[in-house]
Amino acid sequence: MNSDNRNMFLAVILSALILFGYQYYVSLKYPDAGKQSPQQSEQVSAPGAQTVPPVPAPQASGQPTAPVVPGTGAAIPAQAQIQARAAILKSSTRVSIQTDRLSGSIDLKGGRIDDLTLINYRETLDPDSAKIIMLSPEGTKGAYYIQHGWAPSGNVKVPGPNTQWSADKKTLSADGSVTLSWDNGEGLKFFQIISLDKNYLFTVKQRVANTGVTAVSLSPYGLIARHDTPDVTNFYILHEGPIGVIDGTLKEINYDDLKEENNRVQHTTTGGWLGITDKFWLAALIPDQKAKITTRFSHVLSNGHDKYQTDFISNAPLIAAPGSSVESESHLFAGAKEVKLLDAYKDRIGILNFDKAIDFGWFYFLTKPIFYTLIYIHEHVGNFGVAILLLTVLIKLLFFPLANKSYRAMSKMKKLQPEMKKLQERFKEDKMRLNQEMMALYKREKTNPASGCLPMLIQIPVFFALYKVLFVT
Repeated sequence: MNSDNRNMFLAVILSALILFGYQYYVSLKYPDAGKQSPQQSEQVSAPGAQTVPPVPAPQASGQPTAPVVPGTGAAIPAQAQIQARAAILKSSTRVSIQTDRLSGSIDLKGGRIDDLTLINYRETLDPDSAKIIMLSPEGTKGAYYIQHGWAPSGNVKVPGPNTQWSADKKTLSADGSVTLSWDNGEGLKFFQIISLDKNYLFTVKQRVANTGVTAVSLSPYGLIARHDTPDVTNFYILHEGPIGVIDGTLKEINYDDLKEENNRVQHTTTGGWLGITDKFWLAALIPDQKAKITTRFSHVLSNGHDKYQTDFISNAPLIAAPGSSVESESHLFAGAKEVKLLDAYKDRIGILNFDKAIDFGWFYFLTKPIFYTLIYIHEHVGNFGVAILLLTVLIKLLFFPLANKSYRAMSKMKKLQPEMKKLQERFKEDKMRLNQEMMALYKREKTNPASGCLPMLIQIPVFFALYKVLFVT
């Protein structure tokens, strides 16, 4: 093995040792990361536990409390009570969702989007394998659903998880909409106008019409609830779990982090987005990008099951005066994390850093261009294996000037080996003089001993970014 190949081989081995050594170190330092804390064990027996605290009762002074996003309903049923998905879907009144990319339904009980299948993606490469089920209703194993509503400032009857809505259509199709309505019987009529584009973006307009004689104060909210901890890759270079961009900063929270004593992470932000991500799929709430909101990531145990929730609520309640109405609009993404699609939504709606739902990592400025290049090549050759090979060759060609400079520097150093040995023999008793003579030799021959290594070091982030792209995609 020549010296050039040996150096490259050693660099690969050292990189691998760093990557896997760190993973091993983390596993030793935090051996109990997956165990329940005493506080969590106590919550198992709590009847009717909710994902987050319910709306607090009015204060004794009669002044309304600040609105809070409610929990997601009753406790998770015991394992024996969990029902088949098809049976639960059949037992409720629903609005069908049918597009070229999505199929599913909206449950009119609670107005939840809790049934969604990705038509274009399957569990395995086998074209006959099962399609990806994105969302599932409460009562199924791994329930996963989205709900929007209003939190009142005071004692106002608002729709909740058991509210039975009416719909003006039986089917929601691409570029279409459906209107859900409910009358609280106390002078307030609630509407949800849900529309869907040709891909994975829902628009949810919430409207309240006040036909009563008293003004009401309401704060719009949205939540994503997920029951049971899903299987994750569990590799530190890929984040799976609660995620969001809060005040322009990407927040990635592991499922285990929400099982700590606090069980809640809360922020105030203007705009941004939040949700739950898997390796390839994302469910994300996108509030009004100009509105100031409070966001939360939370967790409880219910009948031995983990229950996660991400939610937002407006910090500026809307006042519905008698004879008037108020309206709030937000968006919801539920589907595959296709980079071009996320970029298109980011530009169209102005969602800051929405593309970071894909875990591009520390070398974002390298990883994303490499990602786009790989997609471009694949679009022309039609095979990802060939696309990866061509991308690797392209990167090597781009780095050829640096690599060539490195090889030339190493060749010069190799030619100087006889002279260096003579100096080492001549001044072996005088280290200071030896260093002086060596530096003089380098200067005379116009050689830098570090010039052979620096070009290789510059390439390391690029090849790490390439590895990241291949792992994430």
